[in-house]
Amino acid sequence: MMINKGILFVLIGAACFGFTPVFAKLGFSYGYSLGQINIVQMVSSFILLWSFTLLKGSSFKGLSIKNIPQIMMTGCFIGLTSIFYYGSMQYLPASLSIILMFQFVWIGFLLEWIFSKVKPAPITIVSIIFILIGVFFASNILNGEIQGLPIKGFLFGILSAFTYAGFIYFSGKVAVQVDAWTRTSLMATGSAILVLIVFFKDIPSIFPLEGHLLLTGAGVSFFGSVLPPLFFAVGAPLVAGGIANILTSIELPIAILSASIILSEAITPLQWLGTAIILAAIALNELGTNFFKLRRHY
Repeated sequence: MMINKGILFVLIGAACFGFTPVFAKLGFSYGYSLGQINIVQMVSSFILLWSFTLLKGSSFKGLSIKNIPQIMMTGCFIGLTSIFYYGSMQYLPASLSIILMFQFVWIGFLLEWIFSKVKPAPITIVSIIFILIGVFFASNILNGEIQGLPIKGFLFGILSAFTYAGFIYFSGKVAVQVDAWTRTSLMATGSAILVLIVFFKDIPSIFPLEGHLLLTGAGVSFFGSVLPPLFFAVGAPLVAGGIANILTSIELPIAILSASIILSEAITPLQWLGTAIILAAIALNELGTNFFKLRRHY
């Protein structure tokens, strides 16, 4: 029963991420800038997470003068991902930006190889090839849909994948002994500071805070920075790591589906095929790796 509850929580947390593009696109449709959306999101996340952490009475045990800046710098990757991810959506359909950002999966393997000297297993290399094949179909390049779209949008999308992969890599290495909520709040502090510095000139335009801007910022904050950590913190310890990674991939179809239904973006059968190949490749890597480990064990 506990495992079922854990699976449910991880699925809900990952699904929440899938709704952030809707709020970002909504903000752009109201005429708000990239800076305005990011500032409201990160400041809202900072306030909400610290409020929850303090009210919950989370432990500060394990924090030091050395690891506090490290945790905050790890949080800067969240801020950069938000900047690049939403920046990509200014120029590309949300569904395409989502697919580009989701390349963090194979980039994460690359970072492990470069920094941790963990060479990808053969099954991982096969999975990466299938992910790239999936991207080919999901980008709708065969129908010529990407022709004429700004290169800047693709650049931002790929950069968001690298920064998100960097966040996942370093968040698993830095001060892991510190309470999860305290770490998350410090990361939110780092990302908020980064965004305020990058978009310093946009700060005056935030005030007076309009209802539509508050809705947009609160939406991306709530679904991108508050709810997912909450559900992951509860559910992830109750399921195996490999299964958790597979479950979090539900973010991709949820994000594309929400872009199709709520934003009325046209999603072709080939794009759905590409999405299915990407998800299958992720499952292949996780299940295949665990299978070979089990065989070696016996």
